[in-house]
Amino acid sequence: MEKKLYKDGIALSRLGMGNMRLPIGAGGDSDIDYEKAQEIIDYGMSHGINYYDTAYVYHRGESERFVGKALAKYDRSSYCIATKFSSFASRDYKKMFEEQLQKLDKDYIDFYLLHAVENANVDFYLTSGCIEYFLEQQQKGRIKYFGFSSHADPDQLERIANHHKWDFAQLQINYYDWKYGTAKEEYQILKDREIPIVVMEPVRGGKLAELSPEATAILKEAHPDWSIAAWALRFVRSLDQVQVILSGMSNMEQIQDNVNTFDDETPLSEADKEVLFRALEVFHDRLVVPCTACRYCTPDCPMNINIPEWLTLYNTYKCDGAWEIKEKAAAIESEGKPSDCIACGSCVGHCPQNIQTPEIMQELASVLA
Repeated sequence: MEKKLYKDGIALSRLGMGNMRLPIGAGGDSDIDYEKAQEIIDYGMSHGINYYDTAYVYHRGESERFVGKALAKYDRSSYCIATKFSSFASRDYKKMFEEQLQKLDKDYIDFYLLHAVENANVDFYLTSGCIEYFLEQQQKGRIKYFGFSSHADPDQLERIANHHKWDFAQLQINYYDWKYGTAKEEYQILKDREIPIVVMEPVRGGKLAELSPEATAILKEAHPDWSIAAWALRFVRSLDQVQVILSGMSNMEQIQDNVNTFDDETPLSEADKEVLFRALEVFHDRLVVPCTACRYCTPDCPMNINIPEWLTLYNTYKCDGAWEIKEKAAAIESEGKPSDCIACGSCVGHCPQNIQTPEIMQELASVLA
């Protein structure tokens, strides 16, 4: 397993294990299958993974408990645990921190983070006193390294990054968001401040593990022996400010494939990157509908559906999944909703891009139901 020197003589495995998507039983998300999950942890430990990420809210509060138990049989110096203060679960940061130590059954936490800094909560994190409290805990040795994870816009990321000299930060970085999102800008903000980066969602929740057939063919022609997910992991590994790359591995096949990727230290060449982004363009073109918001479709819609706005939401859903889709739908100004579509086809007849809007409205109506 490839390792990278962090600080204080600590070498961290380039691959870290995320514990948000552990195998579960019939009882749902909180019912972690301890036997199967333990096998994954054991495989990781035996193959050099020494960074294990969890959070207060993962698996409805049970992930921390599992991680503490799963790693208890190993020497405490042989692994690092990362967990987070989740302000959206409770704003009592002192109580949560004590509870986390108890659930993990540990005297200290190696890497502690403010969880999911967003535009809506950055002011709380900056003014509530939690940062100062956790810095005090660090002085006491109960936290080794203190950082934050961010889903904030770049301007808000700068605000939190400028607060003090952070030990590390966690960002969503993958080649899709590098080209079509703000990941490149966010990466540069942290690089300019020399803040080591832990990467989350390098495979974008699994979306970059299975591309379209056309995009897959491009990558397989270049490297037949690489998995599609391996391309995504190799991309973020090529970024010099990146310290650890997290992967939420749910089964043995995933961890074995990822370990194989990180056992091979062959760098992603510039030619490989050109191939990867060419495949991405093909994948992106198949993933989203090419609406230009010309609005030719809207005047004759008998149900007064604001079609371009709903198509924008559809593209967001296809790229990001159903995360907060109902909240985003509620913010759209439109008299008609996708469920009101009568599939008359007027919109298709007026669309220069020949978008099959009735089919999309039917899919959206099902997702929003």
